[in-house]
This record gives sequence, structure tokens and C-alpha cells, in this order.
Amino acid sequence: MKIWRGIRKTVLYLVLSMFLVSSVSVPLDSNARVRFFTRPYEFNYFTWTINAFIAKISETGLDAANHIPESIQLKVVTSYFDLSSELDSIEFDIQLIYADPSITDPDTIAADKIKKRGELQTMLDQMSPVVEKILENQVKTVLAEEGLDLGGQTIPPVLYHTTPLPKALIVSPREIIRQDANISLLADMSLEQITKLENDVESNLNVSALVVDIGGVGMYPSMVMRSSNLPWVIQTIAHEWTHNYLSLHPLGLNYETSNALRTMNETTAAIVGEEISKKVIARYYPKYSAVHQKVLAKTSSVQSEETFDFNAEMHITRVTADNLLKLGKVHEAETYMESRRLFFLQNGYLIRKINQAYFAFYGAYADSPQGAAGADPVGPAVRSLRANSSTLKDFLRQIAWMSSFDQLVSRTR
Repeated sequence: MKIWRGIRKTVLYLVLSMFLVSSVSVPLDSNARVRFFTRPYEFNYFTWTINAFIAKISETGLDAANHIPESIQLKVVTSYFDLSSELDSIEFDIQLIYADPSITDPDTIAADKIKKRGELQTMLDQMSPVVEKILENQVKTVLAEEGLDLGGQTIPPVLYHTTPLPKALIVSPREIIRQDANISLLADMSLEQITKLENDVESNLNVSALVVDIGGVGMYPSMVMRSSNLPWVIQTIAHEWTHNYLSLHPLGLNYETSNALRTMNETTAAIVGEEISKKVIARYYPKYSAVHQKVLAKTSSVQSEETFDFNAEMHITRVTADNLLKLGKVHEAETYMESRRLFFLQNGYLIRKINQAYFAFYGAYADSPQGAAGADPVGPAVRSLRANSSTLKDFLRQIAWMSSFDQLVSRTR
């Protein structure tokens, strides 16, 4: 019986993987010219998916997390994230050592920390399968409580794997902010390789290009990077599950049809991810939630005393750049965006590049009124639908069946 259940889950995983699409996938015809430059750096999703399936199937056979008392599960998860935080600190210390020009032998100075880093990484790798299963079950439980299940099981099942994330090359026309290509690249590309690739694509194709880091990908299993931020990890798990859920419906199937539909997808996933994360934290990690709320309150208090508002300033940047581009002033828009990048740097925000591709990517995440989306009407319409929906289930099931922005507008008038 256990063998049959394992086979059944394996078949389900394979069937779902055939039509669940990545949140960063793009049609080949849009990328043909760009891929001439990216082929040496492209990420191999097929190999990753096969390896992830093998790992998940082995976890299914063990199913250890389900036999651990809930109190112990919580301790395992918090211990994992404490170790992850320690690893982040160690890695930062190592970077400082190698960046310090006064240290003539960084290898020797950093040796103990490098050894400690390896030990921590090994511990995290060993704990990861159990932690993944625990968090999958917790997210599944809350999704079910929201009515997003069928007979106690979410469709598709919540499934994710902790992994280094690929980077993404975003390409936009220079004359308008619009994502025309999004190609997944190797996670370990150097800054020199990234800069050369961006320059090659821009100079040869007369476009705006930017390589960005991503936090999750809606493959199946979903790809989620290691982080010491528990609420963020839970939010990303739910975010990518939402992409997989939408991929079984018109909205997700039409992800690449237009930039408006992409923004509808990403904003929906962002809203669901945030709401589910808050409920998982409140239900399973109340002490963590209390501490987190204190940190947020303190941060909000400090921000209220400051004059610089990142999201508001980024909103201004996007709107101004859009207006300049509408007037055909491409060079002026690019000069302006670079001046704003320096302005952000002066205020403590290190952004490597702000250009049309920057806004084409980050502008799709329009779950808050301010930010990189600027005056794009799609985000406000999605937020309005959520505000007018009595439940998260009602919101998600309404928007999932939409295949155009016009349908959304008609629902929010």
C-alpha cells in the first residue's frame, strides 16, 4: 500500500510537471536573438527538476516529518533558521576579510570561518528535507483552512525544494517599459560575466537589459532559495504554489500573453503569499510573530522619523521615466534613471542599475500602492478585487479564470 501511494505521488508529480510553468519562463520566439548571447550561461531546468523529483520521492518514502510531534517540529524549524542566520553572519565575515586590502593572507585569516561555514552548510543540508516537509504541511494546512483544497489536499500539492536560484536576464525595449524576454541563467555567474552579457545584449540589439536575482521559481517542485527569514520563506512557498495553482487555470496559462497578464499573475501570487505567510506564522510560530511585530513597529517608527521613502521615490522614478519615454525622449529617460540610481545610493540603497528592464521586471509585483509599478493600472485593479472579495478563496478563484485585463476591469467597476 505504501509502495502504491509512493508510485501514485510520483506519477502525479510527473504529470503536473508537464504543464505547470515556471514563473520566469518565456516563449522561445521572443528570446531567439537574445539567446545567441545567453546560451553559455543558461540554467538547465530539466536536470534540476529530475534531481528535485528524486529528492522528493525519497522524502515521500521516509515521511519523517509526519511522525514528529508538532512541538518538536517547531523546534526543528526554528533551529534550522537560527543556523541559517549564523551561516549568513559567517559568510558576511568571510566577505569582509577578503574585501579588506590590509589583510595580506585572507586564506589563513578566514580559514576557521570557512571551516565553520562548511559545517553549518552540511547541517542545513541534512535538516533541509525534514524542514521542507514540515513547512509544506503547514502551508497546506492553512491553504485548506482558507478553502483552497479538495478533500483536504491542495491542487497541486504544496511541494518545494531549497536550492540556489538561477538568475534572470530581463530584456525591455528602450522606447517603452515592457518585458520582452526573461531568460534563466546560472546561479553562480560572476559580476564580470553579468556585466559583459548585459552590455553585449544592449549594444547588439539596441535594448535595455538587466540580470536580476530572484527568490523563487514556480517549477514543480517550486524552487526556493535558502534564507534565514522564516516569514519570507513561507511567503515564497505560498507565492510559488499560487503560480502553480494558476497554471491550471486561464490566468496562469496566459502568463506570457501580455505584460498586463504577467502583472496580474505576479500581483496575485504576491497577495496570496503575504496573507498565507502571516497566518502560518500566527498559527505555528506565535512567539516569532510577536518578535517580528515588534521589529516591524520599531522599523516603522524609525522610518517615520526619516525623510526618505524608498517605495514613494521609486514610484516617482517610474512615473517620470514613463512620461519621458512617451514623449520619445529615450536618452533623457535613461539619463534620468541613472541619476535616480545615484540618488538612491546616496540614501543608502545600493542598486546596480536602474533602466527600462529594471522596471519591466520589478513593476510586475504591484501588490502595494507605491513602488516600481508606477501608474500601471493593473496592480490597483488586482488589489481592488482582493479588497472586494470576502475571502482569499473567493479572490483567487475569481481571478484564476480570467484571461484578459478587461475581464478584471469589468469585475472591479
